[in-house]
Amino acid sequence: MSFAKILGRIITALVLLAAIFLGWLRTFKPAYGVIFATISPLLEGYAPPLIVGHGKMKGTPPVPDDMMPSPRPENELFANLPGGYQLPLSGIGMCCRHTAYDDVLVRRTILWYLLQGGRHIDTAHVYRNHKAIGLGIKDAIDRGVPRSEIFLVTKLFPPYYGYQSTLALVPTFLDELGVDYIDLVLMHAPKMPLALNDCGALSDKECRQTTWKALSELKEKGVMRNIGVSNFDKKLLEEIKEVKGGAPIANLQMQYNAFVPPKQHDTFNYCMANDISVTAYYPVGGVLDKEKANNSTLIAELSSKYGKSTYQILLRYVVQKGAAVIPGTGNPSHMKDNLDVYSWSLSDEDMDRMIVLRNSEEAKKMIYFDMSEL
Repeated sequence: MSFAKILGRIITALVLLAAIFLGWLRTFKPAYGVIFATISPLLEGYAPPLIVGHGKMKGTPPVPDDMMPSPRPENELFANLPGGYQLPLSGIGMCCRHTAYDDVLVRRTILWYLLQGGRHIDTAHVYRNHKAIGLGIKDAIDRGVPRSEIFLVTKLFPPYYGYQSTLALVPTFLDELGVDYIDLVLMHAPKMPLALNDCGALSDKECRQTTWKALSELKEKGVMRNIGVSNFDKKLLEEIKEVKGGAPIANLQMQYNAFVPPKQHDTFNYCMANDISVTAYYPVGGVLDKEKANNSTLIAELSSKYGKSTYQILLRYVVQKGAAVIPGTGNPSHMKDNLDVYSWSLSDEDMDRMIVLRNSEEAKKMIYFDMSEL
């Protein structure tokens, strides 16, 4: 057989496989979330629950039947939001690890977290775990945790942007989560390459603005109490402010920690000066490489000084700056350690010393994605 025929058959087979994959992908809603739900477990050496079924992975243990709610953390800190609402500064992120995509483990994670005093839950429509999170919340409410104390955050992904699609899709989040209202809904990112939405011929800026208009209307109807954005920079925040009659920007979620580059610190400072609360994802380091923070001599020194883990030092730094943190874990012990961020503080001198970390060798080695540049 000639090389040309062999190559032709290979190309045909690849096209067929791509068509089969796309067809399979379209059977899921949201389809884009399949990427998160498949890759994250694989990176940790687990078969994705999406393929092998839920409840088959090791991870978050069952919650004891007789476990009842512990008090909320003493000295709990909050960010103030429009309307008098408050965002707890220590939350839990429900993304990007195997325990965030197995429905059984997700439900257990939420119950463990809420029973141990945590109250801030962060997820997104694209993570495909709304239903399991809602069941965990219901379990906690049944054991005595008031819904009024739970601060629930979710996000709308760029492929679903647009006025009509936003009005149609976001209210369905209530049914998926099993709640009467959502505390905060964010636009997940400024845009996404090759994203197909109903913005049509609108520019990227116009698409974001018309989406914000729709979210503002849904807020007025009580679907959510506040709205915000994720992965935006100062320029994009100003564009949202231009929307006539739009709701105020309650929150910006972004990659923020002691190691991020100057642009992120500038955006953080802009938010603090403009009454926009900040939530930090990857609060202890970069994408897929948070362990590099342990190589910092300064962090090791502070860990020894305060008797806290290096991760606790880094979480406290961000919280003490005034931002919320949403470290992700399915481990009940780690949840407890993360909530301990309220019980102590870094000295002003040590906070100032940590400024050098943004220009450190560790910072240069960390992966950072600037989604505002997509």
